[in-house]
Amino acid sequence: MLHQFSRNELAIGHDGLDQLKNSTVAVLGIGGVGSFSAEALARSGVGRLVLVDKDDVDITNVNRQIHALLSTVGREKVELMKERIADINPDCEVIALKMFYTEETYEQFFSYGLDYVVDASDTISYKIHLMKQCLERKIPIISSMGAANKMDPTRLRITDISKTSYDPMAKVIRTKLRKDGIHKGIEVVFSDEQPIKIREDIRKEIVPQKAEEGPIR
Repeated sequence: MLHQFSRNELAIGHDGLDQLKNSTVAVLGIGGVGSFSAEALARSGVGRLVLVDKDDVDITNVNRQIHALLSTVGREKVELMKERIADINPDCEVIALKMFYTEETYEQFFSYGLDYVVDASDTISYKIHLMKQCLERKIPIISSMGAANKMDPTRLRITDISKTSYDPMAKVIRTKLRKDGIHKGIEVVFSDEQPIKIREDIRKEIVPQKAEEGPIR
């Protein structure tokens, strides 16, 4: 009988689909990268998703985040994703955590028996903490690096953190990891495109308004 994952099953077979159904994947950061990642995982048939983000949808999210619509501005990102996923796969258990990953919350994050972690967060210190914890716990992780002011999707690369280039965030993370004796073993997504210069005239119009609200995510 046909179902929403029939096409997936053709590619990976019954066993592959069962493996996805029995997997728990965490997505940390439900923004431009994380929202699409979470939906793709749901559409792939993953049976349990842990979504972590403390933010609400902001008007500036509408250009790039799958849950961000004019009608959803002000609503919690994790709850919006939970609703979308329920309409894709009602059998998928979604744990929506409105919190940030920190040194105070990480034990709760890891308490769900994670099989894989998608790191789409943007705070470097906590990205590094997460990477170290995943290495220590032997949990596979893929981490998104910086993509701000980059326009060419053909320059995206998936590789080890040690092989990144033209990425200021990755450079900082590499340096800090090396100080702790970690030289490789973290899979990342990054772009080797050189960032374009932002429009200063436009930035000056936007930043004063956003300064009181926090960073643009």
